[in-house]
Amino acid sequence: MTAELSVRELSVRFPLRGGRAVAAVTGVSFDLAPGECLAMVGESGCGKSVLASALLGLLPGNARVGGAALLDGLDLLTAGEKELARRVRGRRIALVPQSPASHLTPVRTVRSQLEETVRELTGASGPKLRGAAGAAAERAAFPAGHLDRYPHQLSGGLAQRAATALALVGEAPLLIADEPTTGLDRDLVDRTADELRRHVDAGRGLLLITHDLAAAERIADRVAVMYAGRIVELTDAAGFFDAPGPRHPYARGLLEALPERSFTPVPGMPPELDDLPAGCAFAPRCDRATDACAAVPALAGSRSGAVACHHAYSHAPETADA
Repeated sequence: MTAELSVRELSVRFPLRGGRAVAAVTGVSFDLAPGECLAMVGESGCGKSVLASALLGLLPGNARVGGAALLDGLDLLTAGEKELARRVRGRRIALVPQSPASHLTPVRTVRSQLEETVRELTGASGPKLRGAAGAAAERAAFPAGHLDRYPHQLSGGLAQRAATALALVGEAPLLIADEPTTGLDRDLVDRTADELRRHVDAGRGLLLITHDLAAAERIADRVAVMYAGRIVELTDAAGFFDAPGPRHPYARGLLEALPERSFTPVPGMPPELDDLPAGCAFAPRCDRATDACAAVPALAGSRSGAVACHHAYSHAPETADA
């Protein structure tokens, strides 16, 4: 299957005084095909949202970006602002932002913003324009009675749904959804997840960035687990959430922290990205760590199952690889 998005060795650094730098993303590689949802999961601060911003050219000016991210032959990481604005954002890639209120125009109603987006992307007018805007709001479970409200009149959950409607309205081939279920109750989480899945089933790609493992389990085809700026496991969703389960100790810890599982938190705290430990960044929190973990493990395996760990679990949960 031809990849819609091909990311290779993507790294993002933010220089600090004294020659140090925040290593927000390090050596991330993955493919995202049409009709596929890749869920990127991990604790806050692991680099997920920075990665999304890099793909859209939305990083601050002091960011230092390396690697490649190819979308239909265009390298998103080297493309200029004019090209990204005209050819990519909204047209090839749509974004559900992590902070929706800051992405909504404060002096425009939700309806006017939806209609403006449809007009800009499709050239539609009149009843067709209004119909497309209304349909997008309905898909995102945004109530029709609130369409003429301004962003400051919306709750956090309504702002989230308005941002989702704006992302869906253009039918972009690739959707990046950064925490799209924040502020929603469980029923709305499920409805949003199902709508995003329909978006994928129509042949579009979805990069889902989320803390909500239940939502990820509902819609993802594959799962990428990030820790301290790196992907530590990349595997099929079915084998991640069910048997045989994750192979990386951190990934297993994320699942076991869920209330419906053992409700046991991962011990310790993630490292600061400007002061990463030598070797495996998870080793200080890992009960499987040995002297071998002084070296950074490479992500090794196939597209359907790769792990970066010197002591990964085997596919039999009770045993471990050497």
